[in-house]
Amino acid sequence: MPAAAPTLAVWAGPKTAEYVALFRTAAPDIHAVAADDITDPSGIEWLAGWRLPLGYFARFPQLNVFFGLGAGVDAVLMRDDLAPHVQVVKLADAGMAPQMAEFALMGVLHWQRRMSEYSQQQAACEWKPLRPRLRADVRVSVLGLGAIGGEVARTLADFGYRVSGWSRSQKSIAGVRCMQGADALRSLLTDTNVLVNMLPSTPETRGLINHEVLAALPVSAYVVNGSRGDQLDVEALLKLLDSGHLSGALLDVFATEPLPADSPLWRHANIRITPHVAAATLPAEAVTQIVANIRRVARGEKALGAVQRQRGY
Repeated sequence: MPAAAPTLAVWAGPKTAEYVALFRTAAPDIHAVAADDITDPSGIEWLAGWRLPLGYFARFPQLNVFFGLGAGVDAVLMRDDLAPHVQVVKLADAGMAPQMAEFALMGVLHWQRRMSEYSQQQAACEWKPLRPRLRADVRVSVLGLGAIGGEVARTLADFGYRVSGWSRSQKSIAGVRCMQGADALRSLLTDTNVLVNMLPSTPETRGLINHEVLAALPVSAYVVNGSRGDQLDVEALLKLLDSGHLSGALLDVFATEPLPADSPLWRHANIRITPHVAAATLPAEAVTQIVANIRRVARGEKALGAVQRQRGY
């Protein structure tokens, strides 16, 4: 690193001090400082952050690179205070993939072990064992096979499920039937017991999981959404749940967060809700990734996780 390395401004809300301390420990030669403590932000070229206040990017007219403290960058790319030339870099994983795999597995097990049906029996004080479902017979389809979605698909396959995956570009994952393209999506849906959404939020994926997609799933299929809420048509989901076509859903993300108290999703018997906790960034791992990328950028190399802004990821 050059002796006069540019300052890294950090904004992470109440976790800002924690991140600054981690950056200073991991890379003492990089001048990490809380963004709010910078009296003259006009010369700042690097900024690391997450969910910055509206208009915050405008404080840094010389900003060249923004390092996101998360895997999703859709909210950042839609902001009008982020200059078009700024390179956005997302985290590849930072400990989120194993957590997301656990979340997906929870949803798959919920369907496999028929927990929605047993919950209904409990409410009616009924004791009626149901026919078991074997892992080898459970068909799981994962939408999105990036760093996190790919790990989710791989983990579920390792557990013995019949896993298929769908993505924009061709992927190859051991034990996973990988598919791509609109025609492949249709055939994948009809061969699915549990649909797991791991797609990034882009103009092409927003609203993708609509009534047509959900209705193409077999009767009694289950939906797990741990990616972004703007991809799922919740009205269509509710209609297909109420009609009996779908058996249930595990939802962690929503178009509006926190989920409004008057949302019918809260009170639906066959929907399980978690408050956007499927996978949390592990600060130490995030800092390690960002420091490595800062060094790449300083050497004139391309950062890993650099976002193609026209594609949205």
